[in-house]
Amino acid sequence: MNNDFDLKEELAKLPHLPGVYIMHDASDEIIYVGKAVDLHNRVRSYFRKIVGRGPQIDLMVRQIGRFEYIVTDTELEALVLENNLIKEHRPRFNTMLKDDKTYPFIKVTVGETYPRIFLTRTVKKDKARYFGPYSSSYAVRETIDLLRRIFRIRSCSRQLPASGPQRPCLYYHMKQCDAPCMGKADPQAYRAQVDEAVRFLGGNYEPVCKMLEEKMLTASEQMEFEEAASWRDLLANVRQVTQKQKITSTDGEDKDIIAVAADGREAVVQVFFVRGGKLLGRDHFYVTAGLEETKEQILQSFLEQYYAGTLYIPKELMLDRVIPGQDVLEQWLSGKKGQRVYLRVPKKGTKEKMVEMAAQNAQIVLSHDRERIRREEGRTIGAVREISALLGLPGINRMEAYDISNISGYDSVGSMVVFEKGKPKRSDYRKFRIKTVTGPNDYASMDEVLSRRFAHALSGEEDGFSVLPDVILMDGGRGQVNIALAVLERLGLSIPVCGMVKDDFHRTRGLYFQNRELPIDTRSEGFKLITRIQDEAHRFAITYHRSLRSRDQVHSVLDDIPGIGPARRKALMRAFPSLDAMREAGEEELAKVPSMNAAAAAAVAKALRAQPPMDKQGKE
Repeated sequence: MNNDFDLKEELAKLPHLPGVYIMHDASDEIIYVGKAVDLHNRVRSYFRKIVGRGPQIDLMVRQIGRFEYIVTDTELEALVLENNLIKEHRPRFNTMLKDDKTYPFIKVTVGETYPRIFLTRTVKKDKARYFGPYSSSYAVRETIDLLRRIFRIRSCSRQLPASGPQRPCLYYHMKQCDAPCMGKADPQAYRAQVDEAVRFLGGNYEPVCKMLEEKMLTASEQMEFEEAASWRDLLANVRQVTQKQKITSTDGEDKDIIAVAADGREAVVQVFFVRGGKLLGRDHFYVTAGLEETKEQILQSFLEQYYAGTLYIPKELMLDRVIPGQDVLEQWLSGKKGQRVYLRVPKKGTKEKMVEMAAQNAQIVLSHDRERIRREEGRTIGAVREISALLGLPGINRMEAYDISNISGYDSVGSMVVFEKGKPKRSDYRKFRIKTVTGPNDYASMDEVLSRRFAHALSGEEDGFSVLPDVILMDGGRGQVNIALAVLERLGLSIPVCGMVKDDFHRTRGLYFQNRELPIDTRSEGFKLITRIQDEAHRFAITYHRSLRSRDQVHSVLDDIPGIGPARRKALMRAFPSLDAMREAGEEELAKVPSMNAAAAAAVAKALRAQPPMDKQGKE
């Protein structure tokens, strides 16, 4: 468990509200995402001693370093947000449990002369109106069928107006379509009916619900109980479809949703990140407010500081309040991005609800987590400030650290880890398999890694390599620093390089910078951050090296098992990251892998029992 994460204290803070919970391991990687009707009850259940809940869950719980959560208004919102986060982060304990489903939308082709209404699972940038996503495709189909019957909207895919004579379909004879294909429907009257259906899907559904209730009651009074039950079920489907959610929007745009909560001089700013129309993550920031500062001034200061250092600015920032100098800030952000950026304070609809949800989460964080956030700020941004002061390098934000891993030169690999504002930015981590060096030559291997990394940055491609660091941290002293400086000079780059020096017991003792070793207080947050960065670079390199060896070993072991052909071998290697994970899963889990069965699983388990664990085959 994370040393700064008090499990008992955090469990007590969980609200009795719907939402999504996110489990992190000790290295802060997301390992599981789940949804809950009641976050308090659901998350606490993982940490009770429960017998028989399955080896996979027990294994996941043992690896939890901390958890976080996002509160939503409804269970449906939690469901859709969970789906978005799983697709974005691919947590390893979700992959066997979640499919890659997409949720249904209702599409109204308002750009056509005679619009249609139908279910779709893809949202395009066309002239159509999209509503959703929804959790039940059955309820969607029932509702579409109802709207067609009430508003007599066509269901065919014919191109209208038609060039020649058409024949009316069965729906015309059933009085469920006005046959626009025959020219029998007045375009204006038809459009009015479509507009009514669109208003219904947009939230004005009371007239339709009232009509269904009246039909249900009338049928019941006339003792037509089967018909009454049919109207009741249809009414339930309509209400399910009209339940609003705001986790996914149909505009497909990138936006940040920002809200502030404050109490005296303490404030929390919550940022939701919407990318491609989907809410994919969030972050919160603890802010110490100035004397007599309003929430508007706090938010303005945050925006100026945050977007001065962030690498990506979306097209739209949705705020919970109007801030001073909003027009000037818009111009500044537009200049940084190179295209127009909009600051908006939504007053109605889904966007307003999204901002309200951000504000609710900010208030929860401020109420429950202020002490933890203050400590976290000290060990991240505060630690970066300490390192900046020690090196005499103002304005450090992005730090990159490098390490090499091999066993007697076998399969040498390099790692690049990135920390921004004192936190790991795993999306920018990179792995390198050494191509030009034979044997255990760490200096030559590091030269290759740095040359490839910075040559890629100079190529002009927009990716994780395109952003240059404010300082480079090398795992070692003078020798490693000089390798890095030589590579930078060769490429015409000027970036400060600092060595993380260890003592004889492999513990960090100081920093090597500009030809001298700088002592650092081992009790300071700056020292602790340097140690975390050094450990993370080493861990990432070791993990990659182990995965290469494990993959080779798993491949060779599975090759020798009767009944395990190419398809099963590939499925097993996809399902389990290593031989040890495969061994720990047991026969029951092995049999669940696609194309496997009980007999094949027993054969694999028997073969794995004859293999020693990876950790006993050699240490890095």
